[in-house]
Amino acid sequence: MVRSAAKLFATRSYDGTSVDDLVSHLGVHRNSLYKTFGSKRGLYLAALKWSLDHEVAGLAERVTAAGGHAEETHDILADAVTGPALDLVLLAAVERAPVDAEVARLVGEAFTALDRAVGAADRAAGNGDGDATATPVAATALLIGLRARSRSGTTDAGTLRADAALARLLGRP
Repeated sequence: MVRSAAKLFATRSYDGTSVDDLVSHLGVHRNSLYKTFGSKRGLYLAALKWSLDHEVAGLAERVTAAGGHAEETHDILADAVTGPALDLVLLAAVERAPVDAEVARLVGEAFTALDRAVGAADRAAGNGDGDATATPVAATALLIGLRARSRSGTTDAGTLRADAALARLLGRP
């Protein structure tokens, strides 16, 4: 149920998803939803945590495991840019984090996990010359921005080249 809610929130956003939408989509009774999660926000937090534990953490693990190999890193990042794994954290960052401290904390944890993975890939590629803090943060920001562009339907050749450039930055042949 939490995974299905995460997908719904990642598609429609928190404000764009009503309790009626959740009840209908999840096939549960309103009272069951409230009894289990306390509120729409409670379910949202559970869905966001699920997304971070499964989708964002999985992405971070794959980037780290690629060991800085450019082609493998490119494939992983291309999937992240065009697929839904980052959608809930992206929406949470712009919609709920500015007004909800718990969401802001969770989004921060997601970004930190991605920063660490990108930093590991950067080090594995032998790119120790740059700023060990700034480079991973910039790369994570680029990854999130590329996903926002892709989600908006404005993916073009330049976006795909940016994805490849990010992979080259973090990879070695």
